[in-house]
Amino acid sequence: MSIAQQSIDDALDTLGSSRDGLSSTMAQQRLARYGLNQVEPKAKEPAWILLAREFSHFFALILWLAAALALIADHVEPGQGMAQLGIAIIGVIFINGGFSFWQAHRAEQALAALRQLLPQQVTVRRDGKNQTIDATHLVPGDILHLGEGCKVPADCRIIESWGLRTNLSTLTGESNPRTGNADIDTSLDPLRAHNLLLASTLIVAGECSAVVYATGKHSEFGRIAHLIQTTGDSESPLQQEIRRISHLVAILALGLGAAFFLIGHAIGLPWMANAIGRPCRRDRI
Repeated sequence: MSIAQQSIDDALDTLGSSRDGLSSTMAQQRLARYGLNQVEPKAKEPAWILLAREFSHFFALILWLAAALALIADHVEPGQGMAQLGIAIIGVIFINGGFSFWQAHRAEQALAALRQLLPQQVTVRRDGKNQTIDATHLVPGDILHLGEGCKVPADCRIIESWGLRTNLSTLTGESNPRTGNADIDTSLDPLRAHNLLLASTLIVAGECSAVVYATGKHSEFGRIAHLIQTTGDSESPLQQEIRRISHLVAILALGLGAAFFLIGHAIGLPWMANAIGRPCRRDRI
């Protein structure tokens, strides 16, 4: 049963909390267990490695080889336009690599922008009294008091509310505020449950008390941030198809190249002319 489907007392019992909040000792223990309430940045590789990778994947290597062959052909037999072709291929490599690197950089910027959506300070009830603490030190079971204009710092279950309305546009794109209250909700989707407040959303009217049930990477906001960081780690269907076709083209090209090289060798073409695929010009008598 989700926390939205539980009564207030059952939700507090599940989280090992009460309306007076946690003790400082228990809060420290849970902080050590669950970690800081923040978007954990993924370990980054140096920028030069990321940039080099964009110019050394399989498809890029095929293009580098094609450019090299074109330039060699122009050196052996100038004036056939092969130099321009080689330069154009190199331009394609740099444009594609630069664009891919820029996309990765934009993903990092998006993650930095997401971190700004969480508040810095929050009012929490601990040891039976209200305290202002750093939002990164919130733990499941903490009791928060949130009012108009407050950003929600973690996923919470409402336990009391007064004219509460929230804006979920940061998570759902929905611009119309939603009414919230402490009544039991049967929805299985936390984005639709009226008794839940989700990290990074905004209180636009009213106020409430709520108990934290998920922080950091365990919150809905944390899962979105994780997806943003890991999107580039998996290939899209288009990228998979491009990789498959690249391998197929490379195999066919090598096979045909080897076949024509053997044919040229059999009919007595010079080695260089045979390698670049052009017959040598012979002086007219």
